[in-house]
Amino acid sequence: MAKKYFGTDGIRGTVNKGNINGDMFFKFGLAAGTFFKNQKKNKQIAIIAKDTRLSGYTLEPAIVSGLTSAGMHVFTLGPLPTNGLAMLTKSMKANMGIMITASHNPYYDNGLKLFGPDGLKLSDKIEKKIEKLIDKKIDKRLSNPKKLGRVKRLENGNEEYIKIIKKNFPKNFNLKGSKIVIDCANGAGYKSGPKLLKSLGAKVISIGINPNGFNINKKCGSTFPKKIQSAVKKHKAHIGISLDGDADRIIMCDENGSIIDGDQIIAAIAKRWKIKKMLRGGVIGTQMSNYGLEKFLRSNKIKFLRTNVGDRYVKEKMQKNKFNLGGEQSGHIILGKFATTGDGLLVALEILYSLRKGKKASQFLNVFEQTPQILENITVKDKNIINDQVVKKAINKAKILIKAQGRILVRKSGTEPKIRIMGECKNKKLLIKCIKIIRKTIK
Repeated sequence: MAKKYFGTDGIRGTVNKGNINGDMFFKFGLAAGTFFKNQKKNKQIAIIAKDTRLSGYTLEPAIVSGLTSAGMHVFTLGPLPTNGLAMLTKSMKANMGIMITASHNPYYDNGLKLFGPDGLKLSDKIEKKIEKLIDKKIDKRLSNPKKLGRVKRLENGNEEYIKIIKKNFPKNFNLKGSKIVIDCANGAGYKSGPKLLKSLGAKVISIGINPNGFNINKKCGSTFPKKIQSAVKKHKAHIGISLDGDADRIIMCDENGSIIDGDQIIAAIAKRWKIKKMLRGGVIGTQMSNYGLEKFLRSNKIKFLRTNVGDRYVKEKMQKNKFNLGGEQSGHIILGKFATTGDGLLVALEILYSLRKGKKASQFLNVFEQTPQILENITVKDKNIINDQVVKKAINKAKILIKAQGRILVRKSGTEPKIRIMGECKNKKLLIKCIKIIRKTIK
């Protein structure tokens, strides 16, 4: 049975439309609080972080009200990267963690990512149980007035997150002599990103650190890497780092201004980890991972498995197969040795640690030749258009044309009102033709 509220990465949509409003966030808080309260009898604690969207000021009080009405005590952390929230959920031994964010989406969207006490995103099974509670009558789940939860603001969330990250590396590791550009997308990492790099001695050129509630991801961050490209060239920096709105993605740029996507970063880490005997099992990618990555890993005798798009599915498959590295081309990369979910800053440190002996980013990060790939996003009123018979015929026609030379993947976005088309083929003309057939039919 399909889920009603949760998508591929939590709950997400346009603010004050559909489910993204104060009324529904109260219900989400009450339902999640009721479910997690019953999992652990001694402490009843939820922690909440958010990105920098204006709507956070509307939605956070609503979900806090729902949680405290369920009898949960709540700690609010303010703007903090998603994996910071996951790490602190585990270290504070909380029942649950809630991240209020719409990740890489524009400011007018918002949503939720929920984490269990282990710091992991919730499984489909748990999300469905919470959905059932959302739709139940409210009065049956409200706590006795004596058992209502309390709320406290914690101001040291970013500092604690930075401490946890730095513990994963030797005490003598530093970035002295490094010039680094970081674009924080005017999002959740705008404090911790520059602070972390400066604490290690790097000279830091910071972009996207002036959030105003509306400029999150706006012509900046991992979805707009041109910003770090031009800044790296201008300042003659050694490397560029670009995060998204909740800092769980990373796209990089080498010293020459060449963009390095998630697939290349995964390949570089996998190669190093195998040499250092740190790689466990192999690598998990998704249906969107470039074929060049798969070919490279297999040629280096590294197992490679694909799963559905979404870092939650990557993590689930990593756990199932006991792998400790996985991720997506978009920059969601999970270092299973250190984290339970994607973390742009943690991945950045792993790369910077690998470059500490004077290696150039261009040498370390351009690992394999990418198969030509086209990605297209088509905004639609109804994502179920993908099931229309005419559209299905067009997709099938394109797949037959490209068969044996490449592949086509057409899917609904789990986070936006879009149909995503991905095509791969060394024959670029054929690839463009196949994509055009599908695009024209959908439009």
